[in-house]
Amino acid sequence: MDAQGSRRRQLPVLLLWVNGLMTLGFAGARQRTDLCNESLMLEKLPACGKSFEEMMRKVDSKKWCNLTEFIMYYDNFTQCTEREANNASCFWPNPLAEGFITGIHKQFFSNCTSEKVHWEDPPDEILITLILIPVMLTCAMITLVVWCSKRSDIL
Repeated sequence: MDAQGSRRRQLPVLLLWVNGLMTLGFAGARQRTDLCNESLMLEKLPACGKSFEEMMRKVDSKKWCNLTEFIMYYDNFTQCTEREANNASCFWPNPLAEGFITGIHKQFFSNCTSEKVHWEDPPDEILITLILIPVMLTCAMITLVVWCSKRSDIL
C-alpha cells in the first residue's frame, strides 16, 4: 500500500519532468534557430534569373505566353529560387524572393494578358430543351413511383 501511494505522488512529478523535456526540445525535435541571411539570398537569386533567361532564349519570343512551351524551364527556375532561399536559411516564398520572381515575370511575361471569356446563353431552343428534359424525367419518375406504390399486389 505504501509503495502504491509513493508511486501516485511521483507520477505528477514525472509528468512535469517529461513535459519540461518536450517543451525544451529534448524529445527528439530539433528547433531551427538559423536566421535568414537575406543578403546571401539576394546575391544568389540573380544566378537563377540568368539561367532562366538563357533557357528562355531557346523559346521564340512569340511563344512566351504559352506556358507549355517553357514549363520545364520555369520549373527549374522555381526550384533554383527555392533552393537558394533554403541555402540562405530563409523560408520560401518570402517577400524578397517574390519581388525577384515578379521582376522576372515583368521582364518576360508583361505582354501576356489573359483574354476574358464572354459567356453567352445558348440559343432558346437548346436552353428550353435542356430545361424540359430533366423536368419531364422527374415527373415521369414520380408518376412511376406513385403508380407502383398503389399496385403493391403485383410486386
